[in-house]
Amino acid sequence: MSHCRLSLIIPTYNDAFLLEKNIPRLTEFLQSKSITYEIIIVDDGSENSQAVRDFAEQSGCRCFVNEENQGKGAAVRKGMLEAEGEFCLYTDVDIPFEFEAIELFLRYLDEKEFDMAVGDRTLPESQYFHEISFLRKMGSHFFSFIVGRFVVGGFFDTQCGLKGFRAAVARDLFSNATINSFAFDVELLYIALKRNYDIKRLPVRLRSNETSSVKLFRHGAGMLLDLLRIKANQMSGRYH
Repeated sequence: MSHCRLSLIIPTYNDAFLLEKNIPRLTEFLQSKSITYEIIIVDDGSENSQAVRDFAEQSGCRCFVNEENQGKGAAVRKGMLEAEGEFCLYTDVDIPFEFEAIELFLRYLDEKEFDMAVGDRTLPESQYFHEISFLRKMGSHFFSFIVGRFVVGGFFDTQCGLKGFRAAVARDLFSNATINSFAFDVELLYIALKRNYDIKRLPVRLRSNETSSVKLFRHGAGMLLDLLRIKANQMSGRYH
């Protein structure tokens, strides 16, 4: 595929119906803005990955497949390392935030030359937490507090499902990342801060809230273990 301005990576796991619903809307938006782009769909071992392959082919998207389910981090990493755009973004399969955020992220990565742009649902301009369930809100706040206090000081929303990078920065971060689970966002920020990359936090506005594969009690212990792994990786020099 020829060089483009934007690579947008979308991981999916048993969510072909959400691709069919949301990708056409996303494509229409990108075309209306005259953004040269590629959409990379990474199927993370879905039960019917052929449906994802077929949809990607019909929609003009690039598609990569993990034959076994490895985790969201592994899927995003695969897509990022295959990306060919000047700027690389990833988001969730339900594309939860307003499409205009893509333009905002590109502006800060390109014109303002930030190395990395991250959505932050806690910013005053954001519209998110009052739209979701109380339990999900509390779980997100608790995890974000632990991470922001002890791992990536000052970043209290590591899990927002929209992050963007300059291409060289994406290659550096994802080439060194190791976490396959939902804590992969924390690892990315941790490495980026250790590298002294220039990071911009940006507001996001909820567009849809159709799916969340993170279950607070089921995944909480694993995510805390991953935080310990991140610290161990740093101490062993893995991120150098």
